[in-house]
Amino acid sequence: MVSARSTRASSAVERLKRRTGHTGYSMARTSDGLFSLSEMPGSPPLGPPLELDEFVQFVNGLGPQEVRRMTKSDIAFEKQLVRKKP
Repeated sequence: MVSARSTRASSAVERLKRRTGHTGYSMARTSDGLFSLSEMPGSPPLGPPLELDEFVQFVNGLGPQEVRRMTKSDIAFEKQLVRKKP
C-alpha cells in the first residue's frame, strides 16, 4: 500500500507543476510516513509534514486552479438538477 500512497502524493505534485509551470517543486517523505513539499530539492519545506490526505489537499490548494470545462450538455444537466429540488 506504500506505493499507492506515494503515487497519489506525487500525482498531486505533478499537477501542481503543470498548473504553475514551475518544475522545481519536490516532495519528500519522512520516516514517519508523512509528506512535505518544497520549492526546490534541498530547500526548506513550504509547510509542516502532513498525512497523505492533508498533503494532497494542501498541494491542490496551491497555485492557480484549473477551470473545469463545461459543455452545453453539462450546463443543461445542472439546470435540470436545480429545477428538480422540492
